[in-house]
This record gives sequence, structure tokens and C-alpha cells, in this order.
Amino acid sequence: MERAASRMGEFARGMATPLEDINAVADACDRFRQAFKALRKRVGMRMVGQRDVVDLSLVALFAGGHVLLEGVPGLGKTLLVRSISDALGLEFSRIQFTPDLMPADITGTTIVVETPGGGGRTFKFRTGPIFANILLADEINRATPKSQSAMLEAMQEKSVSIGGETRDLPDPFLVLATQNPIEQEGTYALPEAQLDRFLLKVTVPYAVRKELAEILDRTTVPGEVEIEPVLDREDILAARQLARRVVMAPAVQDYAVRLVLGTHPGGEYISEDLQYYIRIGASPRAAQAMVSCAKVVALMDGRYAASFQDIRKVALPALRHRVIRSFEAEADRVDADRLIEMLLERVPADVDHPEDGPPTARGRRSSSAGGAA
Repeated sequence: MERAASRMGEFARGMATPLEDINAVADACDRFRQAFKALRKRVGMRMVGQRDVVDLSLVALFAGGHVLLEGVPGLGKTLLVRSISDALGLEFSRIQFTPDLMPADITGTTIVVETPGGGGRTFKFRTGPIFANILLADEINRATPKSQSAMLEAMQEKSVSIGGETRDLPDPFLVLATQNPIEQEGTYALPEAQLDRFLLKVTVPYAVRKELAEILDRTTVPGEVEIEPVLDREDILAARQLARRVVMAPAVQDYAVRLVLGTHPGGEYISEDLQYYIRIGASPRAAQAMVSCAKVVALMDGRYAASFQDIRKVALPALRHRVIRSFEAEADRVDADRLIEMLLERVPADVDHPEDGPPTARGRRSSSAGGAA
């Protein structure tokens, strides 16, 4: 096996060749798929199971968006973020969100320093932990709204404005946030504006029996698995550019549009039962998330064009945090995931042949991006 250091930058160098013919396109797509598989393998050296969670996190990385990981404590959310960071030659930072965290603790602040030789004092900006390529926002819902608001500009504009000056964040910039859905004491619900800035919301499930046994085998013996980076900054940026060039037919894009419109109460495309259960529908960012992630999933599968099924695979994590339930949905205990499943069952992929709408079973598998590669 080749050394990781010699492989870093290989993908970016391969992308330096213009995609002028089908052979160049095939070679670039094959390089992407190999890079994705290598990154997944390195993360799997520490992470046991959680294939869908790992794949969706990597899809968001190559699609250029942020991820909200939701699950009870101890399921490996923080370990996943650290493993992805170690597998990439990027700068990593962590913020432990607490109720006493201040915005300056996230973005940084201007301080007064003594000039050398005692020549007086001057102002100097000290960067905060947000100035990193990969930011782990641990237990993000434990910070107050004032501190959470410090993340809004960074997540959308990739910049921080302090003291009348705007400073750009490193490129790429990826926020991987975690939150516990069970314990609500001492937490602050994320505002809808901030939730909308997460490309995907991924639910982390419990480990099954076989996975739990392997976790014990790995963690109750001496030593720790070291992960060498397999991709660097240039690789990630080149992969993102390639993903944007994946072809998507107008009919496939229109399917993503109709899925979003199918969540808008009072709209033309929403069904009667969803009208009853949805109070506020998804924003245009939901359509952007589905389209950009579907292109990455297509590359994972070695294809040069995104399909209806690619849209369906990413629809649940792209929509579940952007749909606000009505009181009736809460009373009937219909959660957001079930609403998205209902949406996928009712919106046909081919608008010209609605009788050939997607089967229910496929709609219920839509949360997974795994198995494509």
C-alpha cells in the first residue's frame, strides 16, 4: 500500500488536466471515487459501523456544506469528526458549547499588546477557534442564542466581521456540530435560521450487537489507532469543483424543486395530509442541498449524471431539519422523518407519468447515501 503522504495531492494533480473528452472525465470521476473510498476507509479505522452517517458526512464535505449530527451521548459523534479531521491534511479546531460561552470565545477578539521595546501599545486581533478548516461544534445547543448567532455569518458567508473589519475564514471551511436530542435541561433550541444553514442533518443510530462487540475489542485494549491523512486542501477543493460539474437533467432538478414545493402549506404541490401536518415548509436551501449532494452521490457510484434516486437518497437528511411540524403533527406524534417519507411517497419522480410514482419502500430508504460506492 502506498504511503499516505505520497498520495496526498494526487487527486488535485489529476484534476489539473482539462476535461476535454470522455476519457478525461472518466479518469477524473474514477479519481474522485478512489479518493472517497480511501477517506471512508481511513475513518473506518476508528469508527465502527455507522456507514450511512460516515457517508453522509463525507458527502457534505465534498458538497461544501455543514452537518448537524444528532444522537444520544456515546454513539461516536465526536469520534467521527476527529477521525475525518485526522484523515484530511486540514486544520482542526473544537469548541465545547456551554451556557457561559461568549461570541468572542468563538470568533476571537481585539486585545491591547505592548509594542517591542516599550514603544507604546497597539491593538491586535487574536483569532478564535472558528478560524480552522474543520470545526467541531460540540453540543451546539448548549450555548445561548447570543453565542449561537456568532456562527451565522461564518456558516453562510465563510467570514467573520469584528470591529468593523471582515476577515475571511480558511477555505475549505466545514462545521460539524453535535447535539443531544434527549436531554433538554440547560439547552437552547437552534433557531430556524441557523438550522437552515446546515446542509444536512444526520441522525446517529445505536450500534447493533456485532458493532458493539467490535467497539469493545478496539477500545478495551492498549494503544490507539493512528490515522494518516490521505487528502489535503487542494484535493478537497478540486473534488468540490468536479462535483459541481456533474450533469443533472432538467427533469431530475425539477423533482428536487417539486419536493421542496411539496412542503409549502397552501402551495400547489402539497398533498392534503401534509397540508394538515406541516406549519412551515423548506427553504430554497433545501433544493440546493439535494442537488449538490445528489451530484456527489452520483460520483460515489461512478456515474457522470445525477438521477432521481440520487435525489431520494439525500432528501431525508436535507429536509428533516427544514420542515416545521404543525400542532396536529405533534399531537399525532408524526415526526419530521415520517413527514419526509410521506412526501417521497406522494411526489412522483416523473411528472409526466405520476402513476409511476416512487414505491413506498424506496422512500423509506432515502436517508442513506451508503451502498452507492
